Amino acid sequence: MAARIIDGKALAAIVRSEVRDGVQAFLAEHGRVPGLDVVLVGEDPASVVYTRNKEKASNEVGMRGRLHKLSATVGEDELVRAVRLLNADPAVDGILVQLPLPKHIDGRRVLDLIEVAKDVDGFHPVNAGLLALGRPGGLVACTPAGCMRLIETTRRSIDGASAVVVGRSNTVGKPMAQLLLGANATVTVAHSRTRDLPGVCRTADILVVAVGRAQMIRGDWIKPGAVVIDVGQNRVDGPQGAVRMVGDVAYDEAQDVAGFITPVPGGVGPMTIALLLSNTLEAARRRVLTASSPT
Repeated sequence: MAARIIDGKALAAIVRSEVRDGVQAFLAEHGRVPGLDVVLVGEDPASVVYTRNKEKASNEVGMRGRLHKLSATVGEDELVRAVRLLNADPAVDGILVQLPLPKHIDGRRVLDLIEVAKDVDGFHPVNAGLLALGRPGGLVACTPAGCMRLIETTRRSIDGASAVVVGRSNTVGKPMAQLLLGANATVTVAHSRTRDLPGVCRTADILVVAVGRAQMIRGDWIKPGAVVIDVGQNRVDGPQGAVRMVGDVAYDEAQDVAGFITPVPGGVGPMTIALLLSNTLEAARRRVLTASSPT
């Protein structure tokens, strides 16, 4: 029996509708809309598309979305100054610096400079630390947060489930594991050097894959009936020179084994942007509360 498709587009539309309503309520109460500012350095084709989509999505829900384009040769100090200006701007609620950055720029330094309250990507050490400690109050990385929402739509119990996260990045793998731990899953973090990776994957009731390798996870690596969340977005050559997008999971094989599976495209990707908008609205609300609280 073929796996049931987890429709990220449909769920993202629901989240965006919720955010749109929240933006209107925020405007009515505070006289302005939340603002999301995205910084793009260079002309990486994928990054250009992603940042345009984020700006467009912001405007579609009624936020003020603004894209700042900087040359690929921009100096690190100039980028730092741009981030500091956004930190100081009261109309800016969310700041996102699009990755990857050029090699001559210390990405860690730049990301660490973003004001914690405006770190809607959830990458600042304070926000990452709050998640790791299981404490409330932080902004959670958008892609892992979106993955959790997708898993929840299956109505499979996360409590006590065996979850395997393939990938250990600071942006997806680690926060994903921490969110699953927070939901009482028993979590294994696997990666390219894991011994018997196929065998580890076969133990997963919930399998989240974020390794950036096209179709690395084969169908016979998947436990029958498992929930499979494919974070990968890989461009590969198709027939007659066409380029197509595939995930980190061999979808056609996995669909015959899994119980639920996200497609690529149309799965995790739309949820990442939807949760970015949700984080920006939440950041705006928190900033207003902080400003109005007695010191």
